[in-house]
Amino acid sequence: MKMFYNPFSPFSRKARIVAIETGQQDRIELVLINTEDPANGLSAYNPVRKIPVLEADFGPLYDSPVICEYLDSRHDGPNLLPAAGEARWRALRWQALADGLLDDALLIRYELNLRQESGRSEAWIERQTTKIRNALDRMEADAAELEGPVTIGTISAACALGYLDSRFANWDWRETHPGLAAWHAGFAKRPSYIATIPRA
Repeated sequence: MKMFYNPFSPFSRKARIVAIETGQQDRIELVLINTEDPANGLSAYNPVRKIPVLEADFGPLYDSPVICEYLDSRHDGPNLLPAAGEARWRALRWQALADGLLDDALLIRYELNLRQESGRSEAWIERQTTKIRNALDRMEADAAELEGPVTIGTISAACALGYLDSRFANWDWRETHPGLAAWHAGFAKRPSYIATIPRA
C-alpha cells in the first residue's frame, strides 16, 4: 500500500499512528506530498486533493476516518474502533470532536498564511478560536474518558493537541486544561506518537 501524506498534516499523522499501533507501518510506503503544489498529482487519487490518501489493492481511500477504520479492520489485535456499544460511540464522538478542533485550527492557519494581511478577517479568526476553546473545554470536562485502552478517539485527541503544540504554541492550552494536559503527557510517550512528530 501507499500513503500520500505530509508530516505536518495532523490527519496524516492520525493515519500513520493507526498504522503503527496496528503493526502495519512496514506494509505502507509513505509518499510525501506538497499540498500547496497544484502539480503534485494528488487529484489522480483524491479528486478534492486532500491528504491522507491510502492506495489500497482495490483503489484509493481518502479521509482519515475511512483510512483509519480500514487499517483497523486489517489486523488481529484489539480494535482501535470498538465494534459495538457505548465504547464505540465514545470513541467516535472523541474522533469527531478532535477532528472538528483540527478543522477550525486549519482554517485559522489558512487565513493567516494564505490570505494577504490586508484581507484577513479578525472576526473570522476569533470565531474559529472560540470554537477551539469550546472543544478544549469539553475535552477537559471529559478527560477521564480518555483513560484506558487506545482507541481512534484517543489517537484523534492526541493528534489535535499535538497540532496545537506545533502551530499554536503560544496558546498554552495546558495551563487552563490540566486534566487534558496530564493525559496527553502520558500518551505522548507512546512510540507511535514519538515516531510521527513532525520535523522541520
